[in-house]
Amino acid sequence: MIIRPETYQDWNQIRALTISAFGGDAEANLIQGLRQGSDLELSLIAKDSGRLLGHVAFSRLKAPSKALALAPIAVHPDHQRKGIGSKLITEGLRKLTNEGWKMVVVLGEPVYYKRFGFSVKAAEAYTSDYAGPHLMAKMLTAETVAPGPLIYPDAFADVG
Repeated sequence: MIIRPETYQDWNQIRALTISAFGGDAEANLIQGLRQGSDLELSLIAKDSGRLLGHVAFSRLKAPSKALALAPIAVHPDHQRKGIGSKLITEGLRKLTNEGWKMVVVLGEPVYYKRFGFSVKAAEAYTSDYAGPHLMAKMLTAETVAPGPLIYPDAFADVG
């Protein structure tokens, strides 16, 4: 399996994979909206034998600066629970740390995301429309990110 950044040629496969993984097109539309808004900072795919198995997107938050949102992550239904999503997240966080990003936030299952260093406690200093027990943050550097609002790209407002 190889993990690499998406290319334009991958877009249709990413859309089909995301719809298959989520059972609808809201998350696929989110990815499209993030691309159209130039908010998609890192988009990685996992392929094996030419077949797209997984995808993860990291988008720039409007605030705070140097902070990103992880969403969505999709793995083909036939290949879930085989570590593909974990590999995509781990590689994405590694790349973003090396690029100097300070923080990543995610809205998801705490038990799952805790293994990557995300925590609900780290997100408590930030206000958000998504605040609650599933909003988590992970600091990528020792630098602190000033408390305040988490302002997501406009594309997130359209997710149903």
